[in-house]
Amino acid sequence: MTPIKKEIVDGLIAQVGIRDFSRATIREVKQVAAQAERQSGVEFIKMEMGIPGLPAARVGVEAQVRALQSGIAHSYPDIQGLPELKEQASRFVKAFVGIDINAEGCVPVTGSMQGTFASFLTCSQACREKDTVLFIDPGFPVQKMQLQVQGVKYETFDIYDYRGERLGPKVESYLSRGNICAIVYSNPNNPSWVCLTEQELQAIGQLATRYDTIVMEDLAYFAMDFRQDLSVPFQPPYQPTVARYTDNYMLLISGSKAFSYAGERIGVVCISDRLFHRHYADLARRYEGLPFGLVFSTRMLYALSSGTSHSAQYALAAMFRAACDGTYDFRQDVKVYGDRARRLKEIFCRHGFHIVYDKDGDVPVADGFYFTIGYKDMTSGQLAHELMYYGVSAICLITTGSHQEGLRVCTSFIEDHQYSLLDERMALFENNN
Repeated sequence: MTPIKKEIVDGLIAQVGIRDFSRATIREVKQVAAQAERQSGVEFIKMEMGIPGLPAARVGVEAQVRALQSGIAHSYPDIQGLPELKEQASRFVKAFVGIDINAEGCVPVTGSMQGTFASFLTCSQACREKDTVLFIDPGFPVQKMQLQVQGVKYETFDIYDYRGERLGPKVESYLSRGNICAIVYSNPNNPSWVCLTEQELQAIGQLATRYDTIVMEDLAYFAMDFRQDLSVPFQPPYQPTVARYTDNYMLLISGSKAFSYAGERIGVVCISDRLFHRHYADLARRYEGLPFGLVFSTRMLYALSSGTSHSAQYALAAMFRAACDGTYDFRQDVKVYGDRARRLKEIFCRHGFHIVYDKDGDVPVADGFYFTIGYKDMTSGQLAHELMYYGVSAICLITTGSHQEGLRVCTSFIEDHQYSLLDERMALFENNN
């Protein structure tokens, strides 16, 4: 017996049209879980969606409300961004990343999703012979969809077998072909929550310089490696970054997770001073001689949206300012994700599961927004499908570019009463398997 009848789950999977559950998208898994919960009356423990489960930062909400009440909603924002936000973004990078980027290179975007889309456009057009993007996977599937929409080619490899000193040679095996325009990864990583070490970042940075390739560093989960205290502004330790090892970088900083401000679609792309002012012959020919940074803002972003939400820029500026001033500890708000991950991992591991991406070098992977689980010799699809019978929903790692068998678990929607519920159900799962 299982908490939810198998006929209900199997019927819904067929109804949605999922032929291979290992390939089911996040929204398909969510749809099946919601309908199974309704039909069975059994509460689901939902771990598939990577949506913030915390209230939006009040300092941002208050600043945005004030901005709206002042009447700025009637005005188009400057395509380069609100000057105050640009200044505070530059300051924020200095305070928590420990590097210097001029305010002009800190460009607001309607969330990092738009930031990556515009970055892909700019990078893939910079040099005609460099027409391919390299993903260090696993990663965010929608970024590959963006390239599919643009008609840009990409290569990918799973970092699982290439940690430490093995990463550099693996990356170089792609860069040496001469066709890679950009390298993309998230750090901390969605979905595995691995964090690249300084050795690994140095290898990527040095190779990016040697082969003249741009690194797009996705910092969607900014400073959320809770193994170290990254909360004190202008003091080390800082958020690890490739920017210490190359000038060929773009940092994508999102308001969605660190500040729980996902609904307003706000973030910044911070382009190194050297890259911002660099002239590429192919870009200059196509865009009236403009340098890289101005092509990004006045051509790509302007064509996409003619600017980023005016009031949301005031919100992000206020959050950056308060964080830098030390009056708002954003890390304290989001540490709950690490606490949840620790408790959930203990339950899963006690009942025979294992952590798939388990270490950064010799150090256990951090507890955070995501983690990965596997079970004995079950495939990703088998495990995800089977857990649905127990009222637990998660997505398969294969959908993120991983070659490992297992699932991504998100901690954002876990409620206190669900720990005991999960413990009971996984005890039953273990007994049945």
